[in-house]
Amino acid sequence: MAVQPGERMQVVRGNITQLQVDAIVNAANASLAPGGGVDGAIRRAAGPELDEACRQLGGCPPGEARITPGFRLPARYVIHTVGPIYHGGQLGEAQLLRSCYINSLRLALEKGIRSIAFPCISTGVYGYPKSEACVIAVTAVSEWLRDQELPERVIFCCFDEEDYILYKKQLQELSA
Repeated sequence: MAVQPGERMQVVRGNITQLQVDAIVNAANASLAPGGGVDGAIRRAAGPELDEACRQLGGCPPGEARITPGFRLPARYVIHTVGPIYHGGQLGEAQLLRSCYINSLRLALEKGIRSIAFPCISTGVYGYPKSEACVIAVTAVSEWLRDQELPERVIFCCFDEEDYILYKKQLQELSA
């Protein structure tokens, strides 16, 4: 019997930089310059080599993704993706956010990554409504997993309780 997409996804509450996975996803800015939030935490944990690797990539447009080594992180790779800034939802933000997940998963597939952890992309200073972003994230990943064998495990890593509850509920609805 094939493993269903919902069985390959889980939600945890914690610090994404401490997860034992092949890759973590970074909610980056378009210039891939050091930032705050998830990006700042990842850069502090990975060390200064990550800054240099990001400089060499020359940026990343919203919705796309780039990959670097994980350096001092437990994860072998960091996949950097740039979520949309939310302007009310009428400027293609949902499609761009979906593309962040899909393009990150494409890079994971290309590198043979078996486990990957995503933060809540665009819901911090970029202002995307958390509940809408959660539905987009879980739907995009679930659709990907229906057609692909990799990654075998996807973790949605939530830093705060509100996000954790939203993702847990969304995954439960998917499994129902």
